[in-house]
Amino acid sequence: MDNHEQDERRGQQVVWAVVTSGIGPLLLAATGDGLVNVVFHATDAVRDRALARLASRLGTAPVEAPGSPLLAEAIRQLDAYFAGERRDFELPLDWSMLSGNTGFNGQALRALAAGVPYGTVVGYGELAGRVGQPGAAQAVGVAMGSNPLPVVVPCHRVVERDGGIGGFGGGLETKRALLALEGVLPEPLF
Repeated sequence: MDNHEQDERRGQQVVWAVVTSGIGPLLLAATGDGLVNVVFHATDAVRDRALARLASRLGTAPVEAPGSPLLAEAIRQLDAYFAGERRDFELPLDWSMLSGNTGFNGQALRALAAGVPYGTVVGYGELAGRVGQPGAAQAVGVAMGSNPLPVVVPCHRVVERDGGIGGFGGGLETKRALLALEGVLPEPLF
């Protein structure tokens, strides 16, 4: 984001809430443009670091507002997803927390969101090819690691070509749980 864009965003309200989910507490944050951040394992320390990053990046202190209309639909859709009642998210997304949101990372995440539906997976290299960069599998891994909107932008659906699960910013147990929820993997035994 350049200085002009940052200046335009200054003063824009950022609201947040921590919600329970099938994979533990999630911090959700939104602006008037849409959902801006989803953070796994939102313990107090994780939450505080995430809120500091949001304030630094967006130029305004986020306000706790679990009842905010800016968060209501995201909370409803995530609840339905974890209950097995929703397969697709239909939410406005604010990509301003994504570094280089118009570059390769943004292209890879948008291709993922648009082209890898619930219950399917894609290899890192295949996703790289979909954005015109065959051979950029490692760069796709970096892009997935920079995803500010996990679950909603389903980076958990990106796996290794040889059938390995690959890495995941939320931890491998979380990735396995999400893939099991979507029927890609069997439910963990314990």
